Formats: sequence, C-alpha cells, structure tokens
Amino acid sequence: MDGKQSVGLWGVVGVCGGLLLAVSAGCMGALTTAAYLLRGTDVPAEFNGLKGKKVVVVCQPMVAMQVRNSTAARDLARQISTLLQQNVSKIQVVSSQKVENWMDQNSWDEYIDIGKALQADIVVGVDLEEFNLYQSQTLYQGKASLTVKVIDCAAGGKVVFERALPQIRYPPNHSIPAWEKPEAQFRREFIAHLAECVGRYFYGYDPYRDFAQDAAVMH
Repeated sequence: MDGKQSVGLWGVVGVCGGLLLAVSAGCMGALTTAAYLLRGTDVPAEFNGLKGKKVVVVCQPMVAMQVRNSTAARDLARQISTLLQQNVSKIQVVSSQKVENWMDQNSWDEYIDIGKALQADIVVGVDLEEFNLYQSQTLYQGKASLTVKVIDCAAGGKVVFERALPQIRYPPNHSIPAWEKPEAQFRREFIAHLAECVGRYFYGYDPYRDFAQDAAVMH
C-alpha cells in the first residue's frame, strides 16, 4: 500500500470512527457534520436547460405595487440575472439594462415577445404576484408570492418549466423593528433573498446555509 492509499484509508477510518462515537453519544450534530464531509450538501438544479443558452430574465408585477415598491420587479430581475450569470455554466444573460430599455420603448403581451426581439433562446419569466416589506407600520417582515416560468423561444413560446413558489416570508420566523435598519437596506436584502429562491431552480446550492438565516438577518 503506497502513502496516498494509506492516508486515504486512515481518513475513511477517522470519519467512520467519528460516526460510531456520534451514535454512541446520541449526537446528531456530529452525524450531520460527518455526512457533510462524506457526500457534501449541494442540492442539484431542477432545470438544467439554461446552460450554453442566451437568456433574457423578465419580472413583471401582476398587481399594482405601492410607490415604494414600484421598481421591485425590475430590481428582482436584475438580481436573478446576476445570479444566473455567476452560477450557470456557459450561459449568456442579456443585460438587464438592455431588457429594460426594450420594455420601455415597446409594447408587449407575452414573455416570448421580449425573447424574440432580443434574439434570446430562453426567457426566464417571473410573475410577481405579491410584494410587501412590512408586517406592521413599525416591523419589517417581507412577504412575496411569485411564479417562475421558462419559455423556449425556439419552440414557439412553449413553457418548458414552471414553478409557483409558496408565499415567501423574510425573515421566515420573526419580524425586525424598523428602527434597526433603513428601509432601503432591508428591501435590498429581501430582493436578494427572493432572487436566490428563484435562482436555485437553475443551479446547485447548499441548503444548510438557510439554517442560520434568521440570525444573520438580525445583524
């Protein structure tokens, strides 16, 4: 047995030994850590069809938004575009500025109208059905409902993937006093969270990052 094999064997023995100790002590935390070391935690993408494609991201509000939230849909589209560009291999995401300029200068009825005009292969369309930052006048807790659709332009606008997300609350288990941070900061954090919820359909992610979410939002 050469040196590398020996090191590898002792590594496996060490992890297995840790598992046995965890079982004997009833320590689920140690078991979780050991499982992480053995197989990792990434959840695979549900939809892999964006790789190597030219993609347009569009978000539109389904209901009238308050003045303070009037740009929420566009801000969300920008964030999703950034995440897809960073995390999906060989993707070409049309710039949000180019998409917005086209939308401002043209009328359209369907997501495919924008995709065809900008010569995209795929449109990621997000219907923003609800968006609110406040639980009450003095407490933040973001709430949003949205539906994600993937439209194949080459297939005549066929919807090849669709998910309606359950109502998203941020933070999920508590509210934040409004005096603790400016509204603009909380709004940016909430939109970034929504973008991550959408992006995760298209690239792998580590669900264990969510466990400390409530604590992180407090800072």
